[in-house]
Amino acid sequence: MTKIDPSLYLSNQQNQNVPSPELGKDEFLKILMTQLQNQDPTNPMDDREFISQMATFSSLEQMMNMTQSIDTLVQSQLVSPVIKYSHMIGKEVTYQAYDEESGEKTSIETGTVVAVSQKDGWAILELENGEKVYADAILKVNDPSAAADEEDGNADPDSTEGSE
Repeated sequence: MTKIDPSLYLSNQQNQNVPSPELGKDEFLKILMTQLQNQDPTNPMDDREFISQMATFSSLEQMMNMTQSIDTLVQSQLVSPVIKYSHMIGKEVTYQAYDEESGEKTSIETGTVVAVSQKDGWAILELENGEKVYADAILKVNDPSAAADEEDGNADPDSTEGSE
């Protein structure tokens, strides 16, 4: 017969309460209840002070809920491939084209991104020419508006050449 190691018994486990550096709503309520239970009956807590503490508790709870909502929003945006690649709209991309029937590489082509979508968690760039290209298949990204600004001499708005 096998024997159970006595160190694994729940009664032998140390029950340590690790203090948290943050004061949450549960701790705030405990402090408030202790304060109410231990107040002097001949000199009860001032109504304004009690209302102030309840307002503080309410504000604390709302801030905690807002923080959680913002964290959820940020995490969802970091995960979304559409948001991650939305800055590519208007950019000129170079990509490897494939023959749809054979699946073989045909040529390297260029197109302007007009939309971003996703399929199965992958970002798909939709191009002006109707092609749809996975974002990880892009070989080069070019900003045509930056190239036009350089040709017009507007690349550096602080430049003083020709203004004298």
